[in-house]
Amino acid sequence: MVTAPSRGHVSLDGLDIRHLRALTAVVEYGTFASAADSLGFTQSAVSQQIASLERLVGEQLFDRPGGPRPVTLTAAGRLVVKHAERMLEQVKVFERELTGYKTGSAGRIDVGVFQSVAVKVLPAVVGRLLRETQADVRPHESNNDNETVKRVESGELDVCFVASPVRVPASFELVEVVSDPFVVVAPAGYEAGDAITMGELADVPLIGQPVSDTCQIKISAGLVDGGVSPDYVFRTNDNAALQSMVREGMGLAVMPLLGVDVGDPKILVRRLDPPIPPRTISLVLPKNPSPMVRRFADLAIDVCREAVQAVSSASDIL
Repeated sequence: MVTAPSRGHVSLDGLDIRHLRALTAVVEYGTFASAADSLGFTQSAVSQQIASLERLVGEQLFDRPGGPRPVTLTAAGRLVVKHAERMLEQVKVFERELTGYKTGSAGRIDVGVFQSVAVKVLPAVVGRLLRETQADVRPHESNNDNETVKRVESGELDVCFVASPVRVPASFELVEVVSDPFVVVAPAGYEAGDAITMGELADVPLIGQPVSDTCQIKISAGLVDGGVSPDYVFRTNDNAALQSMVREGMGLAVMPLLGVDVGDPKILVRRLDPPIPPRTISLVLPKNPSPMVRRFADLAIDVCREAVQAVSSASDIL
């Protein structure tokens, strides 16, 4: 029976993926019977799907010669099958991405980091994750924990590292990862015992990070509590530049241990006496993250702890 052509607006609200699969199968195999065999359906089921699709679009999609001869597409059929193939390809992409999400084997992760984590932790986490999955990790560096947390809360980031106490909404969790002590970095020729006292820091020039830096705020508060009025002669948010200035004798620096290149033979790393309370590195992430984000967090916890233990052992100060 020839479907009468319709006029006016066409609504595809009743479109079903099964319609599209039946259509493309008939085109590929030439007959309704062969299409049915390829799909594992009866011929009548395929015929019903095609008839339903023709009613939906208001057009006949095939010329049916009858008998065993193959059917051919009408002009309307060629238009519909072109879009059907595109839609089915997009369904395949959707299925792959959803499978990757559910299994944690693929997907994009946007991660908020600060400098020492970006240098000492993130490469190892990404390396392990890529050996397990097809993750697409996108780091975003910032020295302001509160701003980074806001980006996680807004959905711009999936997870972030922080090094200061922060408040998170009830739908997020703050996972403490590791305690990172503050140490004094001095040039290799500096005469020092096992520790450098607060009193010594009161009499020497210091090199630090910008005053707004989360870590620097904690350091400055700790020095003031220890009776030191610090004399900063240079500030930089680059840990390597800071250590270079110490190496050349410009001054001493108080830094978190994870931010120090303890393998540098031209510096000394010493405990601070009395110590400034260590910073706590934590992760902020949704309470119900994707499997990929959860795996990233698990790996980050392991790597952070290994990194702090490694630099502690190398510096032999703890």
